[in-house]
Amino acid sequence: MRTLHHLGLVVAMVFGSACDAPTNVDTPPSKAVVSLSISAGTNVAVAGDRGRTPPRLATARDLIQQVGQDTLVLTAVSVVLRKVELKRQYVPGCPVDGPGVDGCHEFQAGPFMLRLPVNGELNSIVTIDVPPGTYDEVEFEIHKPDDDTPIDQAFLDAHPDFDDVSIRVEGWFNGDWFVFTQDLNEKQEVDLDPQLVVDESPMETNLTLSLDVSTWFVDSSGGLLDPRSANKGGENEKLVEDNIEQSIDAFEDRDRNGWRDA
Repeated sequence: MRTLHHLGLVVAMVFGSACDAPTNVDTPPSKAVVSLSISAGTNVAVAGDRGRTPPRLATARDLIQQVGQDTLVLTAVSVVLRKVELKRQYVPGCPVDGPGVDGCHEFQAGPFMLRLPVNGELNSIVTIDVPPGTYDEVEFEIHKPDDDTPIDQAFLDAHPDFDDVSIRVEGWFNGDWFVFTQDLNEKQEVDLDPQLVVDESPMETNLTLSLDVSTWFVDSSGGLLDPRSANKGGENEKLVEDNIEQSIDAFEDRDRNGWRDA
C-alpha cells in the first residue's frame, strides 16, 4: 500500500457502527471519543525571501508564497470528499473482505465539500464515538460530482461550480487572478504511522487530516508554478495532481495545532 504524505466547513457526518469483539454479550459495547480535524498543513506565510512585504492583494486569511520574483496568494481552497473511513486494525470477527467488512469501519458516505483553512487554523469537522482499539488507516475518496446519481445532483444543486470538479482553488499569481480546478476522482489511503490507539479515557482523541497546500504549485526545483498551467490540458496538470496526492497526511494531533506531535 502506498503511504501518502503531507482537508473548512463544519459538517455533520453519520457513521456506521464498527465491529467489536464478537458477540454473545448482554451489555452494549464500550465506546471512546475521537474528533476529526482538518488542516491545510502549512503556516500563513511561506516565503523564499521572508523579508519581503506581503503583496497588496493578500489579506491575513490568505496563504502567501514568495519564491524569487514570483508571488502566489491562495485565497480559497475547497475539496469534495465522500466515503471517509477510519479503519481498525484487524481483530477476530471482522472480515478482511466480503460481506460484513463495512461493519468494521467508521464511515461517511458524502459527498460533502470542505473549505481548507489556508490561514493556518485547525478546523474541527466532527466528533464520533468509536470502539476502543487500534486504528491503522484513514481511507476516503476525493470525489468529482456529476449528475449520474441523485445524491450528486443534490450536491451540485447546492454547489454548481463543482460540476465534474473535485478541487477548486482561487487566488492571485504575480498579481493576476486565477481559478484552478482539478477533476481528481479516486480513493486515497493514508496509513496512520504511528497507529491511532483509542482507549476508554474521558479525554477525546484528536485525529488531524492534513493537505499541505503549500506544495501543490511547486516544481521539482522549488520554484512556483502558475496554477493556470495546471488546469485541464495544461502542461503542469499531471505534476500538480501528483503534488496534491503526495500532500496528504493523517496523524494523532494531541496539541490540536495541525502538525505532527514531536
